[in-house]
Amino acid sequence: MTTDGRSVNPATDAKKVAKGNLDAIADLVRDNGKFLLTTHEGPDGDALGSLLGMHQLLETLGKDSAMFLAAKEFPLPIEYRHLPLEGVFHEPPADLRDRVVVFLDCGNIDRMPVDFLRHGGKLVVNIDHHHDNTEFGDFNFVNAGASSTAEIIYELAMILDVKISPSMARALYIGIVTDTGKFMYDSTDARTHEVAAALVQAGVDIDDVNRRLYESMPFEKLRLLSRALDKIELHCDGNLITTYITAEDYEQTDAGEEMTEGIIDHLRAVDGIRVAAVVRDQVSRGRAARKISMRSGDEVTDVSILARKFGGGGHVRAAGCSTELEFEQIVSEICAGLAEQPEA
Repeated sequence: MTTDGRSVNPATDAKKVAKGNLDAIADLVRDNGKFLLTTHEGPDGDALGSLLGMHQLLETLGKDSAMFLAAKEFPLPIEYRHLPLEGVFHEPPADLRDRVVVFLDCGNIDRMPVDFLRHGGKLVVNIDHHHDNTEFGDFNFVNAGASSTAEIIYELAMILDVKISPSMARALYIGIVTDTGKFMYDSTDARTHEVAAALVQAGVDIDDVNRRLYESMPFEKLRLLSRALDKIELHCDGNLITTYITAEDYEQTDAGEEMTEGIIDHLRAVDGIRVAAVVRDQVSRGRAARKISMRSGDEVTDVSILARKFGGGGHVRAAGCSTELEFEQIVSEICAGLAEQPEA
């Protein structure tokens, strides 16, 4: 059995054995009253859903919970602006030293490069599902077999006997549905569907969630998508497909950087490629020159290894990073990394 109660087939599911003890995290929640929650920079659906779901879990238990995201993360991608995150802190709370700092969906502490979060709190808790998590917390629970961090937060709620409210269910469902690619990625298993079903029973409006996530595209985003698709290129003998979104593309389409969400899925769908990569200029102040989002197009290529070449990380099938390198150098590095990995 794993530490979160799942059965394990040792021949095929060794990677799914969780590191840490979720019961120990539950005890820590019971024994403390104040928490500060955060997640990685450039938060996606799982990061935001886990953040909000954990916040609501703690508030249900009568805990003093605060959420932190740097001001540079706003505005959020259009898909996530309906989430009730208006109360998020952009600066450390005055009583930080009295709070347990909880990192959610953050494989490496450097993915939330804010100094006060590293050593300013009472304790650091790390809850995640990335297989390359560096276990940087005082308390760590990392389950690479979970579909998402949101799924882990659901399991924690069950241990703590927390009744899932419709709002909490919605946040966690968004985390699961986005990180599983609408239940299409190989991280999806029977338990993922069981958790999703329980969240629907708790009050998730599936039609409304799907419409907001996937069918509410602003015209500016469609124009940006058109430019991105017009610039697709194949590299490394057809193993790598890329597009490069420049500062000029944002300017000429009136689109914001947050409107790049989902573009990579169009590249990933191309038959026969090993890796899809969207490279985009980061025009916001205080960010590295370019961001890279990568997806694996086959069952064996590990894009998290490629992302770590640039100081990033993520999942086997989905990863990302930021870099000061030019586009041509990025392509060269990815191709070199692909040559070191076995082919399907």
